Order: sequence, then C-alpha cells, then structure tokens
Amino acid sequence: MYQQKKYIPFLLKSTNQHGVHSPFVYDLITKCFYDKTEYPAYQELKTYRKQVLGSPETINLTDLGSGSKKTTNKQRRIAEIAKTSGTPLKRTKLWYRLTGYFQPKHILELGTSLGIATHAMHLGCPQAKITTIEGCPNCSKFAQSELANYKNIQFLTGNFSQHLNTRTQQAWDLIFFDGNHTKEATIAYFETLLPSVHNDTIFIFDDIYWSEGMTQAWEIIKQHPQVTVTIDTFFWGFVFFRKEQGKEHFTIRV
Repeated sequence: MYQQKKYIPFLLKSTNQHGVHSPFVYDLITKCFYDKTEYPAYQELKTYRKQVLGSPETINLTDLGSGSKKTTNKQRRIAEIAKTSGTPLKRTKLWYRLTGYFQPKHILELGTSLGIATHAMHLGCPQAKITTIEGCPNCSKFAQSELANYKNIQFLTGNFSQHLNTRTQQAWDLIFFDGNHTKEATIAYFETLLPSVHNDTIFIFDDIYWSEGMTQAWEIIKQHPQVTVTIDTFFWGFVFFRKEQGKEHFTIRV
C-alpha cells in the first residue's frame, strides 16, 4: 500500500528528457534509459530468466535483511523466488544497457539473489570484475552453479557488513544496493562504502519506495555533501559524485 500511495505523486512530479539541462543526465536518459534497440543479448537474458523460473528446486531461505512482504515461508521454490523477488525483465534489460553504457571495471552487488541482475550486468560489460554478496547460502549456491562459466564474477556469502568491514575497499565504479531494505542498514552501507568512491562512481539503490524507512534513507543520501546528482526512477535511485556538476535531483520515468 505504501508503494501504491507514493507512485501517483511520483508520476505527477516525474518527467522525461525534456527540460533536463544537464548534458550528462540528458545523454544517460536518451542513450541508455530510453534506448529501444533490440540487442541480441536480450535473448540470453530471457533464456536465463526462463531457466530460473522453470527450476523445480526448493531451498531453505535465509533472509538477513528486511524479508519478503509476500510470504514468511522459509522453504520456497526457486521459481517462486524468481517470480516474486527477482529482477523483472524490463529492468534486467536496463541493467544490460547501463553496464554497456558506463563500462565499469569494478562492480559490487549487495544481494545476489538468483543471479538475474548479476547475469545482465556481466553481459552488458563482460570484462568487468563483479563482486556479488548474498546473505542466503542456498541462493548464493544456486547463482554460482548457474553462472559457473563466467570467470569475472566473484561470489561471497554471508552478512554484508561482515564482508565490507573486513575487506580493504578498492575503488568501485558501480555499486548496486539490493539487500537489506531497511533505513538503518541502507545508510550504514552507504557510509561504509563512501571512502571507495571516485568522481565517476555510480551508486544504485533498489526499492527506494519499499517502505517509509527506505524513502527516508533515500532522502538522507540525496542530501549528503559528497552527492551531487541523483535520479529517482521510483524503482531505483541513482547517485553520482561528479564534482564538475552542481547539486541537482531528477525524477525520471523509465
């Protein structure tokens, strides 16, 4: 209900490329967000998604984050997880375009789930080194088995904070926050990873309207002094640290 209530104000406030005066954001919208090209790789995205949706496997789910809004059942079919929690095809295609557009060398994903987004990011930029962390051992095991042939993907299992606090953080080009959908955790991960950003780093936050707490976290992140440009697409929040741009917030329909 919270998401439904927030969606109408989003639609009223949002726009497309028209009226966007930042060349950087204009190009991102027109050349990436709204790119209508039917890339051959889209078939691979559909195949992987179909494969996961058709899996007969049942696993015990370990959820270290905010949990599912749709069920509290810990024993769930892979196909059910993909249907209710997996990245939708439209966003999977956008992931492919985003990594193809920005060509990041080092990607960090907090929340592997079944590897649908991981797979799309890899296809968009095969040379990128992806580190993906998943709290549920059985989800991580499934994703690793499905993506075993992709050598540039490093899989880590366990609590996000544990891995982030015990690793020397390198400079990340793109970080996808898609795990613990709580205000406190989201802000904590954001602050932990701030020292690893450079001028062209991109942070992408999933489900910024998941709950009131997530929206509050998004608003706090937008106001951080290191953040210059943000884009609210309702389902994702984009954060940029480009020092050459003045602070500006965009609300874009994608």
